Order: sequence, then C-alpha cells, then structure tokens
Amino acid sequence: MDKRLLIIEDDPEIADLVELHVRDLGYGLARAADGETGLRMALEEDVALVILDLMLPRLDGLEACKRLRSHKPLLPVLMLSAKAEEFDKVLGLEIGADDYLTKPFSIRELIARIKALLRRAEGGVDSAGETAGQGTITLGGLTLDRERRRVTVDGRDMELTVKEFDLLALFLANPGKPLTREQLLNQVWGYSFTGYEHTVNTHINRLRAKIEADPAHPTYIRTVWGYGYRSAEREELAS
Repeated sequence: MDKRLLIIEDDPEIADLVELHVRDLGYGLARAADGETGLRMALEEDVALVILDLMLPRLDGLEACKRLRSHKPLLPVLMLSAKAEEFDKVLGLEIGADDYLTKPFSIRELIARIKALLRRAEGGVDSAGETAGQGTITLGGLTLDRERRRVTVDGRDMELTVKEFDLLALFLANPGKPLTREQLLNQVWGYSFTGYEHTVNTHINRLRAKIEADPAHPTYIRTVWGYGYRSAEREELAS
C-alpha cells in the first residue's frame, strides 16, 4: 500500500466503516480512539492524510488540529463532526482543517473528499482546477513553484499549509484580478461554503503574516474594499 491514512475517531463503528472503504481504495489506515494518541501518531508516523473527529476524549479535535497545524502545516486534515452549527464549521476551517464533513455522511462523499485532498497535496490538481507542474510564477521577491509546491520570499522558504498555498497559487494565476470571498471559497475549497466567507479573512491574514514584510500594509495580496482580494501586478511592484 503506497499511502497510509490516519483516522482519529472514538466511535468504532464509524472507524470500522471508514477502514473498510479506505482499504478498498488500496490505502492503509492507522486508527486512534482519542485526541492525544491520535495527535502523537499524526506527528510521529508517516501518514498522508488525517481524518479527525471533532468530539474526542482526552483532547478535542479542534485543539488536536491546531497543534498538528503548528508542526505539520502541509498534512491534509478532513474534520468530522456530529455538529452542524455554523460556528463549528467555521472554527474547524479557520484553525486549519482542509475540509469538513458533518455526520451522518455518505461513504461516497467521504471517499470523494479524501481523493480530492490527496490529489491537491500531491500537486495533481491545483485549486483553480488546472494541472499542477505548469512551472514557476514570480512576483517581485515572491516565487511559487507549482510542481514542488514550494514558495520562497526573497530566497527564504515559506512553510504554507495546503489551503494557503492554493490561495496564493490562485491569486498569482490571476494577477490583478479581484476575487470575491465566495469565489475564493468555491475555487480553493472545491465547492460552496456559502455563509462562511469570513473564513477567507483568517486564511488571508495567516498567508500575509508569512509572505508579507508588513502584513498591515501588504505588498502581494491586496484588499479590494467592499469586494474581496487581488494580487499585486508586476507594474505596481516596479513603481
């Protein structure tokens, strides 16, 4: 088996069901029934994706995701929850979950989300739906390599999460074009998260904190007041 996934879920029936279908896809699956054990496994073991329940004993999913993000920002995280409230979905996405499914969910939907996250993590298809590996984009001192999913600023490597990279790639593929928060959600997350447009603000702020010399006065990702965001154009950086 080429890939090994990790599910952190305290309901053994759900874990059994997910394991059955994940193994049918040819992936291995490691399991943990509490947040502390799952976080340790995610940090110490070689896994390609984490399926993370929100309500867990010993350490809840939100805190586990937050800690995981600080150590492995590129590891895809699919969050599961029995809660459907907007607060939980927004918070899960804002702390770094790459996707979110509410229980009960269909196995077909779960498998589709897993495949999409793995493709993005491998650079197979980027957030704009284009084939990755189409070269390098440079804007001022910022360089984005799609094939290697690598970003440098003034020669320094930036460690971006999957979503931060996808957002930046989308901006740089559309230089100067204003994009609404809804457009960014639809294209980067892959489908509509209508009602959660402010989640974009959190990701943009984190992205700016990494790539901008002065995040309060951004050079590369600019706010279009009353509309959304856009990337700077080369002419603006040259002036």
